[in-house]
Amino acid sequence: MKPPLMNVKVLKADARSWRPYRFPPRCNVLPGGDWSGDPAQVQRAVADGFQQGLEKGYLEGLQQGQDAGQRDGFDQGRQEGLRNGRDEGRQEGRQAFDTAARPLDALAAEFRRFAQDFERSRQQQLLELVEKVAKQVIRCELTLHPTQLLSLAEEALAAMPGEQGEVQILLNPEECARIKELAPERASAWRLIPDERLSLGECRVVTAQAEADIGCQQRLDSCMETLAEHVQSEA
Repeated sequence: MKPPLMNVKVLKADARSWRPYRFPPRCNVLPGGDWSGDPAQVQRAVADGFQQGLEKGYLEGLQQGQDAGQRDGFDQGRQEGLRNGRDEGRQEGRQAFDTAARPLDALAAEFRRFAQDFERSRQQQLLELVEKVAKQVIRCELTLHPTQLLSLAEEALAAMPGEQGEVQILLNPEECARIKELAPERASAWRLIPDERLSLGECRVVTAQAEADIGCQQRLDSCMETLAEHVQSEA
């Protein structure tokens, strides 16, 4: 049943027309049904509706939270699992490599020791060869020019301190005889004394206050020592 329309009177003033206004009809029915019943029943209905809304919102929020938490937890768990798997894989691979490499490490250490021993042996053989060749060259040179020992004696005397007094030059008997034979003038200027204890190329200069070894072996030993230090430093 439609409510009756309200009568509207049209007013005129100052030669202007006024538009009529219709008031909306009065509502005789409340939303959601008849609320004119028992107030307690109405209150219970409101409380039940509120509780249903809370439960529905809680369940929906719980489900959404569970879904989001499950997705986040899955992603985090997957990333954590991948990271842990990579770390464990690297560690296990490193351990397996170390275990497999131990025999190779021992073999490499043995090879290094062998190489070092071989190098030391090669150096020693090289030094011995150089010394042998040098002795041969010195022997040939003294055989052809034994008077070089007198030149060495003169150099030694010039460097020796103190009063020289009577100078004696001790030589191998064979070289002493050859010097007197090849250079009698120079030999007569010195007191040459043959000494069987001296080998070829050895020579001693004796003064009143000092004695000097000017033999070839002493000079060769000094040169070989310097050469050995140089070879070892270059190795």
